[in-house]
Amino acid sequence: MFSKTDIHTPAAAIPDDDTQQHVDMTAPSPAFSDAWRLLKLLNGYRMVVAALFVTLPLAGVEAHSLGTRTPELFLATSLIYLVFSILSMVGMYGRWPRFGVQVYTQVLVDILIITLLMHASGGVTSGLGMLLLVSVAGGSIMMPGRTAIFFAAAASLMVLAEQVRAYLLDPLLGANYTQAGLLGAAFFATALLTQALAERIRASETLAAQRGVDLANMQQLTEYIIQRMQTGVLVVDAEENVRLINESARHLLGTSSGKSDVEAHQPYQLIEQLCPALAEQWRDWRDDLQLETQAFSPSQTAATLLPRFAHMGSDAASGTLIFLEDTAALAQQAQQMKLASLGRLTASIAHEIRNPLGAISHAAQLLAESPAHDTGDARFIQIIGDQARRVNTIIENILQLSRRERSHPQEFMLKDWLETFVDEFSRTQNIDAALFAIEVKPRDLQVRIDPSQLHQILWNLCDNALRHGTRNPASGETAIHLRSGIMADTPHPFLDVIDRGPAIAKEVAEHIFEPFFTTAPQGTGLGLYICRELCECNQARLNYLVARNAAAQGSSGNCFRITFADPRRKQVA
Repeated sequence: MFSKTDIHTPAAAIPDDDTQQHVDMTAPSPAFSDAWRLLKLLNGYRMVVAALFVTLPLAGVEAHSLGTRTPELFLATSLIYLVFSILSMVGMYGRWPRFGVQVYTQVLVDILIITLLMHASGGVTSGLGMLLLVSVAGGSIMMPGRTAIFFAAAASLMVLAEQVRAYLLDPLLGANYTQAGLLGAAFFATALLTQALAERIRASETLAAQRGVDLANMQQLTEYIIQRMQTGVLVVDAEENVRLINESARHLLGTSSGKSDVEAHQPYQLIEQLCPALAEQWRDWRDDLQLETQAFSPSQTAATLLPRFAHMGSDAASGTLIFLEDTAALAQQAQQMKLASLGRLTASIAHEIRNPLGAISHAAQLLAESPAHDTGDARFIQIIGDQARRVNTIIENILQLSRRERSHPQEFMLKDWLETFVDEFSRTQNIDAALFAIEVKPRDLQVRIDPSQLHQILWNLCDNALRHGTRNPASGETAIHLRSGIMADTPHPFLDVIDRGPAIAKEVAEHIFEPFFTTAPQGTGLGLYICRELCECNQARLNYLVARNAAAQGSSGNCFRITFADPRRKQVA
């Protein structure tokens, strides 16, 4: 998914413009990404040596073979060497001249100055020629190709020239060509070995940079997958700190991505603060690894979540990886299977029930038309007819539920859809559309659900609101308030259907979504059950908010809230 150009190599692995490789001598070696730092270290060594050569004669310290032939030349050359090292340091901090020019200049000046110091100290026998090994090695590391051989050859020629000059001026001193030759051989050996080492380092650094790019690619890919996956992922350490949490986990738990002022001073958030119910299950699982996890809901209107726990290490003190699965997708699949089974069942028994039910209804009609029955019999006949019609309504609702097609969710503008729905509902029920109040914030809010099934859900809820609520058009109050928006702590859109009727008792509210539960004499108890089933088929949720919650939101009465699916999360086909 990511190419190598998508991931920028760290700055330490890329030389700046002054260190780009060219074919001339202005290019640094790609063996070291911090070539300027290495050049500063070499210059620091040069400055220490020069300062030592200056301070020893000035302090009156007699050093063996240092400046024994011409002390004045030795001191003057050392002073020049010290000044040159200081100027070189200034040039390196200013990055001028270019890197390659500075390397060539400094190494060649080292060879010249040390050769002069050798001349002032008695020639090759002074041992100062060994200082050239450091300069040759440093130049070989920083400059690629044949430059290392050039530095070794220049140092060898200067040492040999100094030996020839000393022999020509004073043959009595003896010819030390063997020592000069060995020193030159040491220069070439140092240059070749250093060059080989530099090549190895260059290859290792290139491989490390490549691996760094690959790891950066892999890290970004992993982070992208973790952040975009619909499964919630958390990592909790032994101290109960949440070390990692992806966006899906935040949405499922109903937490925002930002931190409060108190949490901002904490390095990590505790799992107890994030979700107490999840923290309790995690502690129980940590004490008993064989314990079965239980589904839970972080809040009244949140999705039901099923946690899965796994140790990230071999010991108990290691972190725990937590997966959170939204059970809506599983419930949707189970619902489809249940509806399929229910459809087969109802199809097989509908015929058996409807035939005798039709006979009972027909018999009741005939009895009602007969003049032979008295007033008491008429009441019994009416009861038979009413209950037969109720049984037929129940069968129709069950068949409607079992024959329902698979949901086909679509994204659409909710405000326009609600206005169309209110107009149709008002004309069908022969009521004034002014009884409805529509409030959608933002106005361009979009939801993802099957429009036909949302129509069925909302029709049922509005019909209940009209039958059980109160309305007073003369006072200007609305009978039904349709309010929609986005929840404050999650990205889920919602739609509230609020009426002005008396609040449902708490003991009744716990059962209103159960099938065949009703408090109305002629009710079937399937209306709200079907509404919730339709919501689950669209990965939405239908909840009843008690009167005090509705009042806290600026309304009174009953509030049924439809919480739509997260727009980022696609439906399960």
